[in-house]
Amino acid sequence: MAAHLVLAQIQKRHEEKTMKIGSITSENRGETDQILVDLAAKMQANGKRLVGIVKDVEYESRFENGCDMRVRVLPDGPVIPITQSLGDGSGACRLDPAGITLAVQTVINSNLKEADLFILNKFGPEEGQGRGFRDAISLAVSAGVPVLVGLGSGAEIRSKFDMFCGGVAEAIAPDLNKIERWVDSDNQLADRNRL
Repeated sequence: MAAHLVLAQIQKRHEEKTMKIGSITSENRGETDQILVDLAAKMQANGKRLVGIVKDVEYESRFENGCDMRVRVLPDGPVIPITQSLGDGSGACRLDPAGITLAVQTVINSNLKEADLFILNKFGPEEGQGRGFRDAISLAVSAGVPVLVGLGSGAEIRSKFDMFCGGVAEAIAPDLNKIERWVDSDNQLADRNRL
């Protein structure tokens, strides 16, 4: 979906008060991922329907830089590797386009329109360049599903995220209770109007 159409959709939904998009950022390594995993577990235990992905925090990377990452597709899997191995001597982190595509398609093919919340572990370089989960986010917004993304603290990716969502996203403190209040605020999940 073209970037300008996504932005127009997001802005239209925001003006109609039928969309919500939020981001969380933590300066502590791994904290955003753990919070999103904990949020997903708690919401699912309370009967909420989730879509999207969270990092597989149980998986231990073989590399110091953590660059062999896996994600778990919500609500019940599968777990998908999204990085490619460049060998033991590499210090680089390389996303695997095939893994990302599989994760995106699995989410898009899920029951996205019936979800109570869409979670994306990280709005990253792929999304910043117009790929990755942008279309899935757009579909969630179109369906009136609240969207929550992890967001790095770098100025460049924040700028790309702000451009993507037209500056309407709400920054939420990386605190599970505050995030839960955000999810349940304004347009209550059960009362949300969907197309």
